[in-house]
Amino acid sequence: MKDFICCALFLLLTIPAVLHAAQGVTEDYRPVVAEIVRRGDAAMANYSPTVSTQTGNEFSRLYFDIFESSGMEFTLRLKDNSFMLRIESGFSLLISQAMGGKPKAVLEKSWAALKNDLDYAVTHYSSNGTGYGGRVMQSFVILFREGLEAMLVVAALVAYLRRSGYADKVRVIWHGVCWALVASVVAAWVLGSLIRTSGANREMLEGVTMLVAAAVLLYVSYWLTAKRDAERWQAFIRDTMDRAMGRGSLFALGLVAFLAVFREGAETILFYQALMAGTLGGLDAVWVGMALAAVALVVVYLLVKVASIRLPLGLFFGGTALMLFVMAFMFAGQGILELQVSGLVRTTRLEGWPMVSWLGLFPTRETVLAQAVILLLPLLGMVWMIGKRTRVAVQP
Repeated sequence: MKDFICCALFLLLTIPAVLHAAQGVTEDYRPVVAEIVRRGDAAMANYSPTVSTQTGNEFSRLYFDIFESSGMEFTLRLKDNSFMLRIESGFSLLISQAMGGKPKAVLEKSWAALKNDLDYAVTHYSSNGTGYGGRVMQSFVILFREGLEAMLVVAALVAYLRRSGYADKVRVIWHGVCWALVASVVAAWVLGSLIRTSGANREMLEGVTMLVAAAVLLYVSYWLTAKRDAERWQAFIRDTMDRAMGRGSLFALGLVAFLAVFREGAETILFYQALMAGTLGGLDAVWVGMALAAVALVVVYLLVKVASIRLPLGLFFGGTALMLFVMAFMFAGQGILELQVSGLVRTTRLEGWPMVSWLGLFPTRETVLAQAVILLLPLLGMVWMIGKRTRVAVQP
């Protein structure tokens, strides 16, 4: 715990320097949307399959050089993250269709839907300013929303080690958190200062981080499930627990903590960068919101800690495994979406497929395929565990 406190102090000392680099932004994005529509209409008017690459590149520039660089993406993410992901998915689909040389009628349909979403965003989410209470609430929501997932993962892993009789190994989790905080500050500075002109790199980094996190979360979820079944069905596992807590498993737990915090950390700093840049004076409201969110996260951590002590061991392990699995499912979908926006993965729309952004569900073939893999692997693992249990049972 003391390692985490030291790293938190480091973060508090370093984050003002990172935030200080923020550039001024506005919350009136009508001119931004007007420019996107003007250039988008021109691109659509000149579109044909023979110039599909130029049109795809133009819509990519509209996303990264205008929608994202203007600060509209960050502001919209603060106010309605689900709707921001809807617009992000719309840009990704349009870019992919243009690059693939789809018929003009197909692109016109996607462009009309995206224009409607942009018009809705600028009508409902633009404002000339936010009062003190609004800034406090925005600041609170940033840290609490971005930190909640990481806090739940860290709290669950710490509780798991304590319930398993390995309280002395908890430092591995805090080491992961510590390095994630340091990496978050560095990543935020790099993303905000060095590659400001290449938004695709940020989307690519976010996508890769989410996919790696999904893979590790899936592994640890399966590992916890196996230990839960072993406790219930195979008493001999208690004699081999030390081997289960070897270096490989400890590294995986520490890596989960690192990725859970790092995934949110750099993005949280960039959110605050945008928020502070748009706050002329009254920065105390931002700090008040941060302090309230930090207190709320500590309360969540303590609640998870108390619940982990009172819940039956099997139920706690199963609940923790389920939470990590759901997060892996969500990260897989969101990670593929970020790679689609960056242009690294193509976008193939699935008509009629629901969009549930908080669960990482998006109407594209690629995101659905990634999440299908996430669902299939545990099923194969369960079949393997059942077969192994059967073989153990029939042994003389």
